[in-house]
Amino acid sequence: MTTHDAVFTDVEIQYLKSQFLGRFATVDAQGRPHVMPVGVFVDLEEQAIVVAGHTGTNMAASKKFTDARLRPDVAFVVDDLASTDPWTPRGVEIRGRAETFTEGGEQLGRRLDAMMPFDPAWIRIRPRRILAWGLDAEVFELNARDVAGTS
Repeated sequence: MTTHDAVFTDVEIQYLKSQFLGRFATVDAQGRPHVMPVGVFVDLEEQAIVVAGHTGTNMAASKKFTDARLRPDVAFVVDDLASTDPWTPRGVEIRGRAETFTEGGEQLGRRLDAMMPFDPAWIRIRPRRILAWGLDAEVFELNARDVAGTS
């Protein structure tokens, strides 16, 4: 058993690592939703998803960072079409708890071998529930599970 088995399946990891963009959903202080396209970074060591900004973007001042710090229940979706003929959607939705950090992003980006240098501030999403479709089952079959060992 590898360290990532308790959270992501091998098929989910392979899919997430093959994608460049996902959508990060937060809720602000007034209860209004906010969705933002962000890069897809999987941290297998921490069994989590990382949301980071490019160096110089001042991630700590962003709405997504502020919202995640204030209301840490978040969602992250990565999806695409494997084919349009036949119609073959696939994806992963991760519902979890965000942890915000104001420093360490540069080192984390290097450790993750990210395609861009990270800003110091970053967000870690600890999965609580994972929903996947079209990855290793029928196209429209949903595979949903709570992640063991998360609170």
